[in-house]
Amino acid sequence: MKKITYLVIILTFLGGFFAGCNKETEDPPKLPPVESMNIDFSNFDTEKKHAAYSMSKGIENVNWEFSAFVAGTWDMILVTTLAIPVISYEKAVDKVPVYIDDKTWEWRYEVPFFTAVYKARLTGQIRTQDIEWKMYVSREGSGGFSEFLWFQGTSKLDGTGGQWILNHSSSFKEPVLQIDWEGNQLTVEKIKYTYVRVLNDSRTEDNFRNSCIEAGKQAGPYDSYYTIHYFNGADFSDVIVEWSSTGKQGRVKCEQFFADDLWHCWNGNYVNVICPQ
Repeated sequence: MKKITYLVIILTFLGGFFAGCNKETEDPPKLPPVESMNIDFSNFDTEKKHAAYSMSKGIENVNWEFSAFVAGTWDMILVTTLAIPVISYEKAVDKVPVYIDDKTWEWRYEVPFFTAVYKARLTGQIRTQDIEWKMYVSREGSGGFSEFLWFQGTSKLDGTGGQWILNHSSSFKEPVLQIDWEGNQLTVEKIKYTYVRVLNDSRTEDNFRNSCIEAGKQAGPYDSYYTIHYFNGADFSDVIVEWSSTGKQGRVKCEQFFADDLWHCWNGNYVNVICPQ
């Protein structure tokens, strides 16, 4: 009888032990929102705007055009340099991770992009204070490259913010962009890009270094904004852009460009208007 009792106790203990181990592997960390990497530049997409409005050339739309030009400078960085890592991360949302060890999960999958196929490997490790993320990417065939760490980052355990560090490319495995974001598991309320690359491809000083753009939401008729500090080719400029996400009207302020510290507005058709008081 005693042997049976001891056996029951041992089995109960082992059952609880393995259940605890299984519980650890059943709860992978939640991925930060895809928007934690992407600033929304859609209101300053010139192709969409031209499709909606046949714009006359000239000064009548310079307020919107200037804002679109500055925003486009940042959009181009994503399109030309960081498209693959950003798309690779977007694909992870639909994949199921596998538990490795030490509170670490791994997502493995392929990412078709034009005529190439990239292999992505994302890991997420739950730590005491945060979650650490690492994305490795490789490409086989012509123009291929071995697996390397394309970006890494951390996110808060409650999902309310984090940071990404994106490396330039397989040829230049060095930080190019730092992304800081705040929000929750569903939406991003504020996101900031900081250009951190020290040397350009020619291995000379990268003049764009320390340029930054912050995007977010705010109360009022202009519910969306950018605050921008960027190298304009000769010096650094500071720009503030605010606009309505529904009506598309907005305003911009840049003393270096307009030679004053006033707001310069446009209406829903992107045409210059006098700013309301």
